[in-house]
Amino acid sequence: MNLPEFWEDKARAQAKMGEVAALKNKVLPVRELTSRIADIGVLVEMAVEEGDDNAATEVLGEVESIGVALDKVELQTLLSGPHDREGAFLTVHAGAGGTEACDWADMLVRMYQRWGQQQGYKVEMVDVQEGEEVGVRGATLRFEGENAYGYLNCERGVHRLVRISPFDSQARRHTSFASVDVTPELEEEPELEIDEKDLEITTMRSGGKGGQNVNKVETGVLMRHLPSGIMVRCTIERSQHKNRDLALKILKAKLLQVEEDKKRSEMERVYGEKGEIGFGSQIRSYVFQPYQMVKDHRTGCETSNIDHVMDGELNAFIEAKLRGHVAGESRDDL
Repeated sequence: MNLPEFWEDKARAQAKMGEVAALKNKVLPVRELTSRIADIGVLVEMAVEEGDDNAATEVLGEVESIGVALDKVELQTLLSGPHDREGAFLTVHAGAGGTEACDWADMLVRMYQRWGQQQGYKVEMVDVQEGEEVGVRGATLRFEGENAYGYLNCERGVHRLVRISPFDSQARRHTSFASVDVTPELEEEPELEIDEKDLEITTMRSGGKGGQNVNKVETGVLMRHLPSGIMVRCTIERSQHKNRDLALKILKAKLLQVEEDKKRSEMERVYGEKGEIGFGSQIRSYVFQPYQMVKDHRTGCETSNIDHVMDGELNAFIEAKLRGHVAGESRDDL
């Protein structure tokens, strides 16, 4: 980095700077923990020599604090996938349940926005398709920041809601579904050639908020990859050209993701977790009535504090998935 020629290629220099920052984020916490563990030995000797209860309390507090910091460092080591450190695109689609499902999809979008903000990520809406009456039929969020994909990939699957419907005049209980898919935002565009003949591109007015041109000019892009059937919508940018470039970037990331799944023979497992957006395929249930409970069916992680979860408190579920917890297994078995 001290060499003058290092800065001649700005794109390459920025990529290297990002790589250095990522390595520092892994190394520095370990060095800090090592130093704190060495220091605690001195504290223990002092507490024993002086027989001071206050010193003993200080030692126990420091041990507990080190334990918390160690858990965080350990969690970082679990993000070892090839794209885990990248940013992410998260897409929510309403499933079975009609108006209820659109409202539920909108609630999930808000939940992930809150989670991203709490983690310090930059979160922006790439595309949104409004529901006919309320909520959204689909929406894509972009998360910019380190390890966004590694964490959010744990949320990939079908999410089920059970509640008394606010749209039912008879106040009956309804079940709604929405799917969540996650794609990495690759720093370097993959060397993946896509034949223009394999793309079906439709333009549309973006709709919603975004400036004077948003409802007058067809800047939004819907891109469909005919061989795979993958569709990507992008309406965030104010020009059709930029929306097309971003849609193509997301499409390439999705195709690369599919190929990597095939190579690892994990396609059936990954998409088996998501499956059809309906009964029997959910990874997590959110029950609002007759009792309150959010439960992850893969890990067994659960909580009765629904409000906190819907406000973005998802780390317990993400951590359980990263640590490989399996529903029904005791802690002694793990």
